[in-house]
Amino acid sequence: RRSAAVAVDFPPNGVSPRHHHGGSVTGYVLAGAIRSQLEGEPGAVYGEGESFFEPPGVVHLLAENASATEPARILAIFVAEEGAVLTTYHD
Repeated sequence: RRSAAVAVDFPPNGVSPRHHHGGSVTGYVLAGAIRSQLEGEPGAVYGEGESFFEPPGVVHLLAENASATEPARILAIFVAEEGAVLTTYHD
């Protein structure tokens, strides 16, 4: 297994396309607020200091900045098998 941590910036109204991960991901909100929804789950808004979990292979339907005026930033912590594709976009 390997792990990696990546800071992801969302400008105001910033959106990440539908995607899934080859391992698990924990997202920790460093600044602002992120609206997130996984396939089969209700959406939620996570503010600074809150975290969310994405199991391996589950489609992340929505990941967007909840603000039209302020930036947001998350720390994405990946844990995956060696050689796994960390992110696959669907759109």
